[in-house]
Amino acid sequence: MRPLLLLDVDGPLNPAAHKPHRRPPGYETHRVLTPRWEAAERRRLTDWGLPNKAPKPLRLWLNPDHGPHLAALPFDLIWATTWEDEANAFIAPVLGLPELPVITWSEPRPTPPHSVFWKTPEIVAWAEGRPFAWVDDQITDADRDWTAAHHDGPALLHRVDDRTGLRTDDFATLRQWANQLTGDA
Repeated sequence: MRPLLLLDVDGPLNPAAHKPHRRPPGYETHRVLTPRWEAAERRRLTDWGLPNKAPKPLRLWLNPDHGPHLAALPFDLIWATTWEDEANAFIAPVLGLPELPVITWSEPRPTPPHSVFWKTPEIVAWAEGRPFAWVDDQITDADRDWTAAHHDGPALLHRVDDRTGLRTDDFATLRQWANQLTGDA
């Protein structure tokens, strides 16, 4: 059985913290108005006293090379993003990925132990002991420690810089980790 690769969107695939008016090399600009984004923008506009103003689309930077690189990794790909099903509708087609399984988050979001990212306990529970690598820009040592104490299988929590997104060395780290699990080093 192949390990899971749990993918966040904002940070690893969309380097949202990069300089706002300077697209990173290799990335393309996309403007999307997802149902969730549109609803949130309409609430904000109404709160600001502008209920008749049209919501602006969300700007995304996506690198089309990421799709083939992710698909070539020895993992089963899973969306682990607040985009949830919208990642299949708005991200996967741009990257050339098929529809992927999605982790659906609890509402309201659970309050984990101090300094542990709210996604961490849900990811560990969802994985049910299966080996996984998780790429996200919010991962810290507290999440690694919590996962080591609560997950029965191998896990790689790999933080990706939200200014650069996934890079060649990130893909190499993921491939090496998966190959060590299967003995294909």
